[in-house]
Amino acid sequence: MLDLAALRRILVQRQTPPAERTGLRPAAVLVPLTAGPAGPGVVLVRRSATLPLHGGQIAFPGGTWDPTDADLLATALREAEEEIGLRRADVEVLGALSDTVTATSRFCIRPFVAWIPPGTVFAPDPAEVEAILPIPLALLREPANFREERWEREGRTFPVYFYQAGTEVIWGATARILRELLGLLSLPAPEPSG
Repeated sequence: MLDLAALRRILVQRQTPPAERTGLRPAAVLVPLTAGPAGPGVVLVRRSATLPLHGGQIAFPGGTWDPTDADLLATALREAEEEIGLRRADVEVLGALSDTVTATSRFCIRPFVAWIPPGTVFAPDPAEVEAILPIPLALLREPANFREERWEREGRTFPVYFYQAGTEVIWGATARILRELLGLLSLPAPEPSG
């Protein structure tokens, strides 16, 4: 069972500073956690292959900050509603993970972890989303389903993570976000304050 209160405490106590965003486009994603037949899981999407950026890739619902958004959390909630029909009233935001930067498209992404009720019905926008992919966390925790490669870009070597979930390959910023989340879920829960 996923201890939501402990995860919320971990996220609040971390208070990671925002990444340097100079020259980057601000964006946000929702990291929806829920319960399914195989236990706790995360909801991902396969982006439409026709999208100009990251088309066909596995991602979290989310997108670029819009000036009408009050903040990046509003961006994540708006995008999740537009892309998969996730109503804001059905989302319990637990906290934020570390900002992550996409190397080629130059986004600085703020991930917001949220709980959504089991059995939530999604309404994907076919212009943006080809498929909704609920993936059990236990599957992602299996060592056989994770690999790390070392890539070079602009004279620097950096790790690139990959998760195998059935026939789906999750990599890039999405895999970095998952790796941070899974690491936090394996930490001992902090004691409640007060």
